[in-house]
Amino acid sequence: MRNDMTMKSTHDSPILVAGAAGDIGHHLTAMLLAKGHKVRALVRREDERAEGLRQLGAEVVEGDLTDLASMHRAIEGCARIYFGMSVSAAYLEATVNVAAVARHYGVEAFVNMSQMTVTQMSITETTPSPQHKLHWLAEQALAWSGLPVVTVRPTVFLESFFLRLAAAGVRDSDELALPLGNSKTSPISAVDVARAVSAILDDPASHIGHVYNLTGFESADLDHYARVFSEALGRTIRYRNVPLSGWTDSLREFGLPTHLVNHLAVMAELHAQGRYDRMTDDLFKLIGKTPTSMYDFVKLHAAEFTPSEATA
Repeated sequence: MRNDMTMKSTHDSPILVAGAAGDIGHHLTAMLLAKGHKVRALVRREDERAEGLRQLGAEVVEGDLTDLASMHRAIEGCARIYFGMSVSAAYLEATVNVAAVARHYGVEAFVNMSQMTVTQMSITETTPSPQHKLHWLAEQALAWSGLPVVTVRPTVFLESFFLRLAAAGVRDSDELALPLGNSKTSPISAVDVARAVSAILDDPASHIGHVYNLTGFESADLDHYARVFSEALGRTIRYRNVPLSGWTDSLREFGLPTHLVNHLAVMAELHAQGRYDRMTDDLFKLIGKTPTSMYDFVKLHAAEFTPSEATA
């Protein structure tokens, strides 16, 4: 009888989604609510994204992941936690801060959003990206924490490199202009990653202690993806392998923080070396569906890749 009560109380307690305003967090919040869970959505600031989460039905909490008091407010009463944080120099501090408070409250599941690159790192070798090193250190600290951790390591996101960083070039010049070299890569949609995390958080017991490496629909080179763009958009899109230095200069001009620019630059270099040429069936195992293809992703976001009538 008592077991039934504890399982029920778990479902009644909210699931904390840290980084709820981000791509994964927003989708994850909607998916967990659709499964009948209560969600406490943690955001850095009150803005229209926070209001959108509230309209979905989430309890929205504003807080800083590196602040102890706000993490007590966020975590108390939650049995399950999703920890996701955007690229930040304070990433390790935030991870340990959240983990310490989670441990204090005795959570039953802690899903950590890491990165595929960590799979190829070791005690003797990280990468030149400070962010990759922080992800690796965060995984070490969580392993030592004794928390019931589930680690999710996606490859590169379709939304970042193939939408935000490439949309303008496709829209204005019919080219996929990225410094990714000629190697293969297996980008994944943040929506698919959110689906995987929601499956884990819905019933975490069998996943505790596991690492899931999530890859996309296929691993292919950028010329292939340019052909997929062409097919999806109905016009010829070509891949242009742009020089890394000019690309990073333009990101700085857009006002991206140095820590983030350095991280993206290392990701581009690792792409060129073939480090993202990876395929696993972990996503299928978790959600029973194949990953979103580049074709479907481009179709979904076609408006952002297409010149508007006014400028045509």
